Amino acid sequence: MTSLTLTPREHLTPGRRATLGRRAQLLALASVVYNLLEAVVALVAGTLSGSVALVAFGLDSLIEVSSGVIVLWQFRAPVPEERERLALRMMAVGFFALAAYVGVESVRHLLGDGEAGTSTVGIVLASVSVVVMPFLSWAQRRTGRELRSGSVVADSTQTLLCTYLSAVLLAGLLVNAWWGWWWADPIAGLVIAAVAVR
Repeated sequence: MTSLTLTPREHLTPGRRATLGRRAQLLALASVVYNLLEAVVALVAGTLSGSVALVAFGLDSLIEVSSGVIVLWQFRAPVPEERERLALRMMAVGFFALAAYVGVESVRHLLGDGEAGTSTVGIVLASVSVVVMPFLSWAQRRTGRELRSGSVVADSTQTLLCTYLSAVLLAGLLVNAWWGWWWADPIAGLVIAAVAVR
């Protein structure tokens, strides 16, 4: 999913590799817990307000939960590297499914199949995610690079992607709330779908 210059694996002692593996699992667990809460709030708020962008954000959070679970699954193996390729494939499938669903729903809303209401809860959620996600992404990326794990680095990229999606969501929700431009919501949904497959 991303090309990086990674620290040569041979420079890692077995003890350091084990420490980094544990750290990768803790970061994945933190990502799973945060994104699960984020998903529940976004899906409920999006359903209540009719916001396709909020629902898309909630679905993206569920995919990030699956990404964290995949990393946990990978590093529970005696030789995590053997699960690397499959882990990356599973992550990619989730994002393509998200993009397809959100793309269709956004177009439906743009063609007049419902206007989104305002969502204060969504605005607060997006604001918190814009602040929290960059720090989690940075820790995941640093760990993944040292560990030379493409799946941990990919998970960090997905977490960083959540920051961008949070900003897009926040912009769409604010434009709708301040000026009543309902179409900003499905446009934000389309941007989320487009970013998901990059």
